[in-house]
Amino acid sequence: MEQLDYNLLFRWFVGLSLDDAVWDPTVFTKNRERLLQGDIARALFERVLAQATARQLLSAEHFTVDGTLIEAWAGLKSFKPKGVRPTAPPDDPGNPTVNFHGERRSNATHASTTDPEARLMRKGHGREAKLSYHGHVLMENRHGLAVDSCVTQAMGTAERETALAMATNLPRGATLGADKGYDTPGFVDGLRALGVTPHLAQHTTHRRSAIDGRTTRHPGYPVSQRKRKLVEEIFGWAKTVALLRKTRHRGVRRVGWMFTFALAVYNLVRIRNLTWAGATT
Repeated sequence: MEQLDYNLLFRWFVGLSLDDAVWDPTVFTKNRERLLQGDIARALFERVLAQATARQLLSAEHFTVDGTLIEAWAGLKSFKPKGVRPTAPPDDPGNPTVNFHGERRSNATHASTTDPEARLMRKGHGREAKLSYHGHVLMENRHGLAVDSCVTQAMGTAERETALAMATNLPRGATLGADKGYDTPGFVDGLRALGVTPHLAQHTTHRRSAIDGRTTRHPGYPVSQRKRKLVEEIFGWAKTVALLRKTRHRGVRRVGWMFTFALAVYNLVRIRNLTWAGATT
């Protein structure tokens, strides 16, 4: 709204003249709710995929799935014990002094007062835990385009559970690549029950891999291992260009809405680059 008030390019983009009054901020609030109810982000995402299909840019056989943590719009100071009322008013209501050193905090006993749907999660051992959401992407391996997306609460099993749900839409005989975090017997058995071949990176450090030479001996397996790294480019673009390293929305529904919008735009940019590259060659 501030940009619309003085930036001529913003006014030109939305069709306002120099003398027109800027809209009230509540207009955007009401429009956002209508967009959420109409699932406009998903409709745009599917229309973009239809363009990619018309240009024969999508693979129908080889895919990759992965997830990333999206930092929630809530601070650790808001992560407080459930059902416990403060005994004294804070010293600073805007930025109170909180000492949680030595306190055991978990999602079972604590919740954020700012964003109750956010969950405390860390990327790995020794890493800082943050209030986060899980963003999931299903990618086709030919050109690295996102073909499905989802945002869930950040939980230890969320990536594998969501990946199985996405895999239900894959054709039988397709391959699905993923990193070693997905290499568990339950996930592998679930994919095989769907008729999908698990091309997962083998987890051999702390436990036995759920796949063996019957899968890894095929020439397509190393290709899937190389192609699956393209999904990191999607996450990198979403977090830097689309500003999703830390979301500015609260709740799974709104964060997922913005995540799907971001992937639709990523696909548009990718399609443009691929089409232009093909035209020049």
